[in-house]
Amino acid sequence: MDWLDEIISLYLVVCDEYKNGLWTYCQRFSNYADLSFSDEEVMTIYMFGIMDGLTTKKQIHKHAKNYWNSLFPKLPSYVAFVQRINKLGDAFIGMIDSFRNMLPPDLFATGKYRLIDSMPIILAHRGRRFNAKVAPEIADKGGYCATKKLYYYGVKLHILGSAQENSLPIPEIIKLTPASTGDITVYEQILPYVMEYDKFADKAYISKDTYNTKTYTPVKKDKGQEFLDAADQLYSTAVSKIRQPIEALFGWLEEKVKIQIASKVRSYNGLMVHVFGKLAVAFNLLMAKF
Repeated sequence: MDWLDEIISLYLVVCDEYKNGLWTYCQRFSNYADLSFSDEEVMTIYMFGIMDGLTTKKQIHKHAKNYWNSLFPKLPSYVAFVQRINKLGDAFIGMIDSFRNMLPPDLFATGKYRLIDSMPIILAHRGRRFNAKVAPEIADKGGYCATKKLYYYGVKLHILGSAQENSLPIPEIIKLTPASTGDITVYEQILPYVMEYDKFADKAYISKDTYNTKTYTPVKKDKGQEFLDAADQLYSTAVSKIRQPIEALFGWLEEKVKIQIASKVRSYNGLMVHVFGKLAVAFNLLMAKF
């Protein structure tokens, strides 16, 4: 399938979902709204731009103007395009739900175990995090990524996924929180919804409140303990191996849609589009796998 077939196919999917309910996420109550350039076209251009390897709205608009002008003759100026796309964050959330519902139900079967982890969405880091003020409604400067040994200003993306054999887990629950929110805090909130499943996580999810909840994590060393004993080490290695696919999912997300760095975002609405617009693209790509 060439790029023209792909963009037309994506546009038809967006149109169908918009007609079936996405329009309710972006209703307008003003006396006048110029919709000669439709919401469906805005979403299609943004999503296909991300699929084409572009990372910012400016790059996407420039590319659309130079190469897709015959498909979108009413494409507005860059400023107008950004204003339009930033109003559609909630619509992308609805699109994610729609894509998820298109997947085969057996991918979420009760017998499958669940994997949970989080990743940082970085708006500013190191010294710049102290002066950052973008999206204060949800972002804060208290984030720390242990993997990168990095303090940052931004938000944290939490995903609980249904494990799949020889493939990436399918996201089942997605939450976006301030960067300073602890993984265990989010986990305790969603735990009642997944109590019946076996769940595998890392050491950040160890808590007295998760005991006897089918939650399995690597063994944490006691205070002053230098080495784990052999049995605990083997157990920790087994748990880490089982939960490795959720880490692979975050790596795949970064590779495909470049979601982790949001330094070009300038508003709360822009942040919602950055996160959920790119997740909608990821779900669209996952659909092709299944």
